[in-house]
Amino acid sequence: MESRCPWCLSTPDYIRYHDEEWGKPQHDDRVLFEFLILEGAQAGLSWRTILEKRGGYRKAFADFDAQKVARYSDARLEKLMLDPGIVRNRLKIWSARTNAQAFLKVQAEFGSFDAYLWAYVDGQPLDNGARSPKDVPAKTPLSDRISKDLLKRGFKFVGSTIVYAYLQAVGVVNDHLVDCPQYRAR
Repeated sequence: MESRCPWCLSTPDYIRYHDEEWGKPQHDDRVLFEFLILEGAQAGLSWRTILEKRGGYRKAFADFDAQKVARYSDARLEKLMLDPGIVRNRLKIWSARTNAQAFLKVQAEFGSFDAYLWAYVDGQPLDNGARSPKDVPAKTPLSDRISKDLLKRGFKFVGSTIVYAYLQAVGVVNDHLVDCPQYRAR
């Protein structure tokens, strides 16, 4: 009998996110930037918290337009510290601008962030074939490598565990459990 990954079962929004987005191979640079910012914001918090504030993040960060976020002034970032629609953590808020600037440099070097990211897996998602939640790692040698490179390029909030969650979210790795209907639906 097929059943969804157990982490998503607590709310209808979580189930929708699991079924419609999580683990689906993503190649749109705007969405890749969105998840980079959201996964960094999630550090130390639950993904549910970030998912509930996603609309606030879209509003606060120009629908994740990296060009616009890269030009945010210090005053605008300070104003975001008062925005209840996002996590009001100074380091995380300011890292959005830093990451947007680094993101644009990667786009300029590789043609797109998509080309940069997917080159790590030769354009093909990695299938981990997890049978239970305990089979899903928190980080891997791949996330270690990408994290190290992103940090070298000036990105913030891109430790290996955050990067691995990012890779799962954007479908670079398939960590749906093998008995989940989404395991094959990607």
